[in-house]
Amino acid sequence: MFGKTDILALIRAHGITPTRQRMEIANVLFAQPQHLSAEQILVLINHDRHRVSKATIYNTLGLFVSKGLIREVIIDPTKVFYDPTTGPHHHFYNVDTGVLMDIDADAVALHTLPDLPPGTIAEGVDVVIRVRNSPSSAD
Repeated sequence: MFGKTDILALIRAHGITPTRQRMEIANVLFAQPQHLSAEQILVLINHDRHRVSKATIYNTLGLFVSKGLIREVIIDPTKVFYDPTTGPHHHFYNVDTGVLMDIDADAVALHTLPDLPPGTIAEGVDVVIRVRNSPSSAD
């Protein structure tokens, strides 16, 4: 998706100081279009690279989300993915495999939103369509 020079520029463009740990996390996130959990990032980074603590992973992901570098996709309170595609789009989530896949924003039609609570404004709409594998015809 991005080379290391591009990732460095992207980090700086979002007002983030590029430390070694932040760059390693960003390199994993932006290596290819993918949705990863904090635990998956921890395993990928610590598998054959420098050691990065779990706290550093979570703090860095929180920083990246707050600066708009990545999106947080909350499937349920125990399953959160981090998405380097920040433009408008939605997701399929396969409950059997745990895989999250992008859906083009134009493929989901939302004609109206309900009235918002007083004193609030809409920040965005995230649609997650949960799917499961269909039973094979051999069963």
